[in-house]
Amino acid sequence: MPLPLYLLALAVFAMGTSEFMLAGLLPDIASELGVTVGTAGALISAFAIGMVAGAPLVAALARTWPRRSGLLGFVLVFAAAHAVGAVTTGFPLLFATRVVAALANAGFLAVALAAAAALVPPDRKGRALAVLLSGTTTATIVGVPGGAALGTLLGWRATFWAVAALCLLAALGILKGFPAERVEEGAAGGPVLRAELARLARPRLVLVMLLGALVNAATFASFTFLAPVVTDVAGLDEWWISVVLVLFGAGSLAGATVAGRLSDRHPGAVVAVGGPLLLIGWAALAVLADEPVALLALVFVQGALSFALGGTLITRVLYEAAGAPTMAGSYATAALNVGAAVGPLVAATALGTGAGERGPLWASGLLVAVALLVAFPLRTVVAADRAAR
Repeated sequence: MPLPLYLLALAVFAMGTSEFMLAGLLPDIASELGVTVGTAGALISAFAIGMVAGAPLVAALARTWPRRSGLLGFVLVFAAAHAVGAVTTGFPLLFATRVVAALANAGFLAVALAAAAALVPPDRKGRALAVLLSGTTTATIVGVPGGAALGTLLGWRATFWAVAALCLLAALGILKGFPAERVEEGAAGGPVLRAELARLARPRLVLVMLLGALVNAATFASFTFLAPVVTDVAGLDEWWISVVLVLFGAGSLAGATVAGRLSDRHPGAVVAVGGPLLLIGWAALAVLADEPVALLALVFVQGALSFALGGTLITRVLYEAAGAPTMAGSYATAALNVGAAVGPLVAATALGTGAGERGPLWASGLLVAVALLVAFPLRTVVAADRAAR
C-alpha cells in the first residue's frame, strides 16, 4: 500500500480519537457542565449529524480544490474546534464546536476515501479502506483509552487539547508526505456533479448505504454508553472503562483487517456469517453484562464483528458509487454517520426503559435485526462481486 494512504490513516486516527473518546468522558462532562448523561450523549449525535449533513455539501465544495490543500485545511479546522471546546464553560458552545469539528471531519473523510480509492487498483478498494479504517480502530485501542485515562487524571478538557495536538502532527504529515495534485479538468463542472449525484438514484447504492448505517447505528448505540455498563452494571472500577475500550478497539482492528481481505471478493459471506453472529452477540452482552469476564470477552468479539460487517458494507458503497469518483467518499461517510447519529439517540431512549443501562445493548441487537431483515430478501445485491459486474 502506498505511503500517502498511511498518512491519511494517521489523520483518521486523530479524528477517530475525538469521535470515540466521549464514550469514556460523558459522566465527567455532564457533571461539570450541569447536564444529564443522556443530554451529554447528544454531543456524539451532534458530531454524527454534522458529518451526515456536511459530507455531501463539503465534498461538493472541495471538488474544486487540490486534495492535499483540502485535507490540510480540514485537519486544521478540526484542531481549532477542539481548542475552543477545551476552554468553553457552557454546553451549547461545546455542542457547537462538535458540529464544526464534524463538518471538518466530514470533508476530510470524503476527500480521503476518494483519495484512498484512487491510490490503489480498482480491485483493492477493500484493502485501501481497511488501511484507512485502521486509523479509527487504532484510535479505539490507543487514543480513546488514553483519552479516558488522561481525562481521569487531568480532566476531560485535557483530552481536547491532546486531540488538537494530534491534528497538528497529522497536518504536518499530510503537508510533507501527500503528493500535490492538480484538480482534474471539468471536476468543478455542474453537469459532472449532477451526474455523480444521480448515482444516489440507484437502488443498489441506497441499499448498501442503508445497511451500513444500520450496522453502524448498532455499534454506536452500545459504544456510546459502555462507561455506565462497565461501572454500574458490571460493578467495575472507573479505570476498567479504559480496559473495555481497548478490548473493543482491538476487536475492531482485527475485524476491519479480516474484512479488508474478504470484502473485495466475498462480501456476501461476511454478511451472511457476521450478521447473525453480531445479533446474537449483542443479545448475549445484554444478558451477561453483569459478569465481568463475559463482558470483557464479548466486547472484543462485538468490536470485531461490528467493524468486519460495517467495513464490508461501506466497501460496497465505494464499489456501487464507482461512477462518482469525487463524491463516493461522501456517500460512504454519510452512511457511516447516519448510523452514528441515530445509534446514540436510540440508545438514550432505551436508557429510559426498564432495561436501564442494558437498554443500549438491546437497542444494538434490534438495529442489527432490522438490517438482517432488510438484507435477506436482497442478499444477491449485497453479495455482488466485481466479477458479476
